Amino acid sequence: MSNNAKKIFLALTIVVPFLIYCIVYYVPMFRNAPFKLKEFESIEFKWGPGNKLENSYNSATGAYQYVNAQDSLIRTNVKLRKDDILYLHSKASELGFWNFPDVIANSGTNLDSSKVLRYVMQFNYKKKSKKVIYVTDYTEIQKLKGLAEQMKTLLMQSINDAEERYGKKAALKN
Repeated sequence: MSNNAKKIFLALTIVVPFLIYCIVYYVPMFRNAPFKLKEFESIEFKWGPGNKLENSYNSATGAYQYVNAQDSLIRTNVKLRKDDILYLHSKASELGFWNFPDVIANSGTNLDSSKVLRYVMQFNYKKKSKKVIYVTDYTEIQKLKGLAEQMKTLLMQSINDAEERYGKKAALKN
């Protein structure tokens, strides 16, 4: 057998079946992914001590309220850009947000009576939504705590950046 015939035989017996296997196995997984960007509707983000979640943001309405350093409740309207939504969705996928447990808290923590700072992060899609409650005193799985902290920081940073942009636009109009 010639060298070219050996290469063709090798390609037909190993490479082609592997490619077919990959296509047959992975394409349905990507097609049936539960959290698709094209089905995205909104992000809801709330935080505060215990059950008192005074700070909140809803990307569908743009409603953003938070308690400032002087303990005043500030209400404003902040819209995230499509790029921000795309970024947050891709980072959530990258961090494995869809696989986070619904509650990230130490075992034995009573969510009803705990006064520890907590964050509620919820991504809403047409068919499904993913809601995660993260309590900041969580210590059991450090990697999960780090990922939850990262997701929380990304959400807060995106909202604050959008608020800054909106503030600059309003200042330019005046």
